Amino acid sequence: MTDARPLGADEAAFIAAARSGDTTRFAHVTERHRRELQVHCYRMLANYEDAQDLTQETFLRAWRKRESFKGDAALRTWLYRIATNACLDFLDSRNARVPVPSELPDPDSEVLCLQPYPDRMLPEDPQEAVVARETIELAFIVAVQHLPPRQRAVFILRDVLGRPASEAAGALGVTVASVTSALQRARVTMRERLPGRRLDWRSPATHELSDDERGVVKSYLAAHERNDLDGLTSLLRDDLRFAMLPDPGTVVRSAKEAVDGWVSSGLFRRGHDDWRGIATTVNRMPAAALYLRAPGDPEHRLFAIAVLHVVDGKIAELTGFDATGKPWLGLPPALS
Repeated sequence: MTDARPLGADEAAFIAAARSGDTTRFAHVTERHRRELQVHCYRMLANYEDAQDLTQETFLRAWRKRESFKGDAALRTWLYRIATNACLDFLDSRNARVPVPSELPDPDSEVLCLQPYPDRMLPEDPQEAVVARETIELAFIVAVQHLPPRQRAVFILRDVLGRPASEAAGALGVTVASVTSALQRARVTMRERLPGRRLDWRSPATHELSDDERGVVKSYLAAHERNDLDGLTSLLRDDLRFAMLPDPGTVVRSAKEAVDGWVSSGLFRRGHDDWRGIATTVNRMPAAALYLRAPGDPEHRLFAIAVLHVVDGKIAELTGFDATGKPWLGLPPALS
């Protein structure tokens, strides 16, 4: 004899939509889970565009498997199971095409596929959707990518989403003992990658920018628009960590090295000195969308997105993303 799980309204609506074969009705029931599933896929993949695609793949798989859903588990749990396995299939395929070691020996190695995540696409209620600031910021996303895919899935399901070991085991088709062992190994890696950070990822965390962060972004943009290299340098900590993606070879460990590199590449010189910018937020972090106007061009065009980690009023980490020619994150491609 088994205990029947009471059928919730969400589950009943899904079953009714599945039985009707009405795709519009089905979409209406599942759509409200899109944003949190997309964040889940992003944590698994570190790439915003791939996360969008895999969320859509999750809904397609759910439609194809709709007859198998009997309401024994919550609809949300069932969708997370599908999303997790869709991401694992994608990672297996991607790693087969472009092999990347699961354990990168160089601590400065960046995740080549890393993209920022626009805050406007995060769930509206971050606490309800289990989106704490620490689990979406870039340092966390990079650290998670150093876990092997299935270990990564266990860590996210257990320590980020707070799902029971039995549920994680069921989602991945493994034993509870395997989940427990994988989680222990994952926690060791995360402690190594994020020294000094707490591992209680489910604790609520503020997602509002501090006055320091807002002030630094404003000054950062102003320095660019004035072409003020000294002013920009004054915003950087001496031990700045700078990386420009998708090129993993640009990781530097000092403000001087970063600034010298920008100047030697031609930035802040004639022809590359007419800047405008927009303050924004990605991954619950302050960011600047930088626009550069080339000689003879009537418009400033999106050049890069700079994501800032601010410590004591200065930029401790700066992660730049090449945005040339990319309509990224809902930002305008050009400013008149």
